[in-house]
Amino acid sequence: MKTKSLRIGTRGSKLALWQAEWIKTRLRESDPRLRVELVVIKTTGDMILDVPLAKVGGKGLFVKEIENALLENRIDLAVHSMKDVPILIPPDLSIGCVTKREDPFDALISRTGCGLSDLPTGAEIGTSSLRRQAQLLHFRPDFVMVPIRGNLDTRLRKLEEQGLDAIVLASAGLRRMGLADRITERIPIDICLPAIGQGVLAIETRVDRREVHEAVDFLNDPEAALLTQCERAFLGRLEGGCQVPIAAYGRLIDGDLEIEGMVASIDGKKLARQTKRGVVKEAEDLGVQLAETILSHGGDEILREIYDQNL
Repeated sequence: MKTKSLRIGTRGSKLALWQAEWIKTRLRESDPRLRVELVVIKTTGDMILDVPLAKVGGKGLFVKEIENALLENRIDLAVHSMKDVPILIPPDLSIGCVTKREDPFDALISRTGCGLSDLPTGAEIGTSSLRRQAQLLHFRPDFVMVPIRGNLDTRLRKLEEQGLDAIVLASAGLRRMGLADRITERIPIDICLPAIGQGVLAIETRVDRREVHEAVDFLNDPEAALLTQCERAFLGRLEGGCQVPIAAYGRLIDGDLEIEGMVASIDGKKLARQTKRGVVKEAEDLGVQLAETILSHGGDEILREIYDQNL
């Protein structure tokens, strides 16, 4: 059964709206008769801007209200940045598909055009991510990390207003918003591994809405789905919350699946990082195996210390 109309739930930031509009355009291209409407939903994460995410519930704050709208049939599908989607989602919902991955790397934007290595001693760097903070401090302990929240435009503005030396943002968001020219340096993954699923858009639907699944299925990118499955399995085994700097990056190499992951202390002084390579059909198992290896190579101790500090 074909559906005649779809309501897309989205956050109201410029980037979230761009992402939802992009999905809307693809759906209309697939079926010009389809009516597609955007429904903007204010999330808790959008309303609380003066407290670090780690202290108020984490990235799930960006999806909870949208998921409630799905469960109540006020929308037909939701568009999320995959890195914002918790591992556990309500049993009546599912990630219907994931899109082709945009650049998953982190991007440095500096006021003077200096790259990471050339920033002055004690450089102040703005970021809202403990993952970025830990890895950058591991690379250069002299950095001073400054927490900044807000949408992409707000954080770019804070670079100047707060006199920061640099800020770090996801390259994918900057590229989608036509701001790739603002990127000073695309941070190599040997310095900063990306967030789980960074660069991927997730389309969430109700399990019982088969016609919606059928309408969006063509958007699914098998490679992105495979790599995201592996990365999320890694995160799930570590039971990582927003208080823990965790990162992973999966990629296909010569027909095999390789995933690199890390767990770090918040100050970056301790960092456990490992790589696993295996066959594509065992993507989920590979993510779990990598997590087990990291736990046995210092990750378990790092996690215990972080959770003890947060008790």
